[in-house]
Amino acid sequence: MSKGILLVNLGSPDSPKPKDVKKYLGEFLMDERVIDVPLWARTLLVKGIILNTRPKASAAAYQKIWWEEGSPLIVLSERLQEKVQQKVDYPVALAMRYGSMTIKKGLQELVDKGCTEIKTIPLYPQFAMATTETIDVKVDELVAEHFPGVKITRTPAFYHREDYINVLSKSIGETLNDLDYEHILFSYHGVPERHIRKSDITNGNCQMNGKCCFKMGSKQHEFCYRHQCEITTVNVAKKLGLKNGTYSTTFQSRLGFDPWLKPYTDRTIERMGKAGTKKMAIVTPAFVSDCLETLEEIAMEGEEIFHEMGGEEFTVIPCLNERDDFADVLTNIVEEWATAKIEAV
Repeated sequence: MSKGILLVNLGSPDSPKPKDVKKYLGEFLMDERVIDVPLWARTLLVKGIILNTRPKASAAAYQKIWWEEGSPLIVLSERLQEKVQQKVDYPVALAMRYGSMTIKKGLQELVDKGCTEIKTIPLYPQFAMATTETIDVKVDELVAEHFPGVKITRTPAFYHREDYINVLSKSIGETLNDLDYEHILFSYHGVPERHIRKSDITNGNCQMNGKCCFKMGSKQHEFCYRHQCEITTVNVAKKLGLKNGTYSTTFQSRLGFDPWLKPYTDRTIERMGKAGTKKMAIVTPAFVSDCLETLEEIAMEGEEIFHEMGGEEFTVIPCLNERDDFADVLTNIVEEWATAKIEAV
């Protein structure tokens, strides 16, 4: 069987114009694993309210961070794809869950090159309904409908891989080593608390208080986004030798009025600024590519909040983006899969 690799990231509007942003938001927010309410309620919320109010503001935000080459997330993902392709002997395609760079196009590209066995790698270190799961489900749907002869192998969350933690720690350390800071925030994309409960395969083991995240051996941890975020922070802090009290985990980008994972990043920045913290660093380990949520929400809005509350130095640590050593991590994932298949034969 001829092997191929499909890297999948979130996606982006085709341009920062309101009409393109509206189209993109419509596809994104109508995903039942993003806004997991009945179709009638989701339609009312998204098409009746959000798409009539949010695209203009979101377009203005995209315009602030848009590059000459295009969307930062797309450009950085393409650079990463190129580096992985240079390191492996199998065709590597890139797709987005939402937008014009569809997963169907990515699968078709590999099939056209003769691939009959494809390894999908969602570019998310931690598992979540609204990221990894929706990619897996979409791939399954497309394969059943359009590519019935293709065998798909999924990639589990890689948040706890030693090589990933080493690279993430190194990338953070490169900034911290030359930085006089008081506190570092590990800010992860937020999800509604109900997403955590829905992903709980133990049917109730999750206590939603953070404590169960650190219990050893729970089967739930394989699909618990909060656990995986907390453990990412713990492992990096241990690797870097960070002292207790100098770092914390927060969650950003909440939507609507339902309870989302806490503590919230924006409120934590505000609180710490008010409390007298003058020098803060922040890193966003749920994202591998810098995007709207890191370049605008954190680097612009977050810094503005911090300065308004009396903070002085606000340092944003870049995502892993197209780092060579991060491309090596993805290459290791590919080679482990390919080698296991060869040995099995």
